[in-house]
Amino acid sequence: MNNLLFLINAAGLTITLAGIALILGLLLALVFTAWESAPWRPVALLGSCWVTLIRGLPELLVVLFVYYGTLQFIMLLGDGININFIFWQTTWQVDPEWFFPQNSEFDFIPFFCGVVALALLYAAYASQTLRGALKAIPSGQWESAHALGLNRNIAFLRLIMPQMWRHALPGLGNQWLVLLKDTALVSLISVNDLILQTKTIVNRTQEPFTWYLIVALIVSVIGTTQCAAAWFKVR
Repeated sequence: MNNLLFLINAAGLTITLAGIALILGLLLALVFTAWESAPWRPVALLGSCWVTLIRGLPELLVVLFVYYGTLQFIMLLGDGININFIFWQTTWQVDPEWFFPQNSEFDFIPFFCGVVALALLYAAYASQTLRGALKAIPSGQWESAHALGLNRNIAFLRLIMPQMWRHALPGLGNQWLVLLKDTALVSLISVNDLILQTKTIVNRTQEPFTWYLIVALIVSVIGTTQCAAAWFKVR
């Protein structure tokens, strides 16, 4: 019974991780979409190269880059970073123990790095879905908004964006399932998600098939949120 409670707690952490990464990823996807759609060609090309780079890297490598890069940055802060301007000089230094409180039962840094890595991965793919959704909207919509006297920003927020989400929702829903499965990667950076907790239980009970089957059922139940997205699309 205790093992099931541990799995339920780990499932809650996994859902929280995926939910925060989804929200942050959608915001980053909007930024990436605007970046790649910039009117100045060099800026748009730079955005396309950045998104292509993230999409081309293995997901595990992105998670490890973010995690170890963050640890390296924290160590640099501990040593002190010299900031030099023309008439001003200072040193930015933070005690690394501030990021690793001794009396805390929750290790924030791996969780934070997992959220950032998964959000970047989700945003890289979701931005392409959003770009496709924008291109699916007839250009006459923009012309109609202009004829009504709406400026470009108001037209996008009130007219174009609702239609964009309608076109993008099926693709974003599929990418949510991919994001949910990618949460298994954060177990490698010591986030106590479903996979890491299951490994601990398996090592203790020596019953791998039983516990991995239970985890598969839990993940399948969580994945039924795709049905909710499909219902929302119909509505």
